[in-house]
Amino acid sequence: MRLLIEPIVRAALLEDLGRAGDITTEAIVPQDAEVEAVIAARQPGVVAGLDAALLAFELIDPALRIERICGDRAQISRGDIVARISGSARGVLSAERTALNLLSRMSGIATATRALADAVAGTKAKIVCTRKTTPGLRVLEKEAVRLGGGANHRFGLDDAMLIKDNHIVLAGGVRPALERAKRHAGHLVKIELEVDTLGQLAEALAVGVDAVLLDNMTPEMMRRAVAMVDGRAITEASGRITRDTAPAVAATGVDLISCGWITHSAPILDLGLDIA
Repeated sequence: MRLLIEPIVRAALLEDLGRAGDITTEAIVPQDAEVEAVIAARQPGVVAGLDAALLAFELIDPALRIERICGDRAQISRGDIVARISGSARGVLSAERTALNLLSRMSGIATATRALADAVAGTKAKIVCTRKTTPGLRVLEKEAVRLGGGANHRFGLDDAMLIKDNHIVLAGGVRPALERAKRHAGHLVKIELEVDTLGQLAEALAVGVDAVLLDNMTPEMMRRAVAMVDGRAITEASGRITRDTAPAVAATGVDLISCGWITHSAPILDLGLDIA
């Protein structure tokens, strides 16, 4: 995992340090000053992104002493300590914001995902993310979804086919879109089709498809769609699904519930760094 996240953390540190480094800390804090600091929760939630956050301190100063108090996926309460960092005060302060940005962002995604997963507990539906991720942070944000109890949809445009409404328009309909996709797909490539009417669904099932995305359907229409599919394809619900509406969607019998907002709009989890 470090091989994947180190370039992300390095880029974030370079963005923050700029051309001259942390000029405030270097002006005020003596070079030999040492501190003991903790990362603590300001509100309850689920921890995610801890590897990336602690790597920021390590990259700034490999001599810093870092102690994990809890791990990713841990459910924490306000005041809980997540990690301790001790050593050079300059190193701690210079890495602080980058570390907290990554940790708070990913923990916010995990916390939002956990709330949705809890809302559909007892049904077969799984919460999945989408490609609506922050450019450059997809690997971390999708990991945060998993840590929050969700699952991942496509990682990119190249690992599965998802035929959306614009593809259907440009292909001239559901059937030609599916037929072209089938001719192009390799034997390991899955094909999913987005439908917003039962007529489109019937056409897709007649041609054959691995999964159908039921977009912006009412729970009643979704229930009818699941019955039509009758196990012949994976069913995925999508379209402005929230914690309040998710239980009704899950009750229709869909296999997956995809939510873009858990990665593009989830509020951060408030964590801070305190010097003892």
